[in-house]
Amino acid sequence: MVGADLEKNISLGQKIVAAGHELGNHTYSHKRMVLKSYDYIRQEIERTDQLIRKAGYTGEILFRPPNGKKLLLLPYYLKQHARKTIMWDVEPDAFEIASSSEEIVKHVMENTKPGSIILLHVMFDSRRESVKALEGIVTGLREHGYRFKTVSELLKYNK
Repeated sequence: MVGADLEKNISLGQKIVAAGHELGNHTYSHKRMVLKSYDYIRQEIERTDQLIRKAGYTGEILFRPPNGKKLLLLPYYLKQHARKTIMWDVEPDAFEIASSSEEIVKHVMENTKPGSIILLHVMFDSRRESVKALEGIVTGLREHGYRFKTVSELLKYNK
């Protein structure tokens, strides 16, 4: 969750939690966490953690850095606070803007393996093809025997 978005829509966050989903921390402002001060990084993460708790989420709060960038002070902060950093390994978003929904589904199907995390930004109007691809991705992966798990469930398998 981007903290600023959660702050504006705390009731939606509460509905997500009530539906049994995990909430992870994606910083407050979604700005790159490179060349930022330790205090800036701390505030971005801790402010979002507080909002995630306000939404009612009680589980471990996992973290994903904006744009996947994690240099110097961010890894130091995360290590000091024993925070798990979650990344992805299938990224149809990298070429989505010039791709059709069919190409996105094909990319996901060809690149997904057990334990994969797929990065999609379906919340943006510019990602309409990703939205259209969702049904094909879910159906295709299920037809190939994949099941959908929370990140915490995936982490249990990787111990």
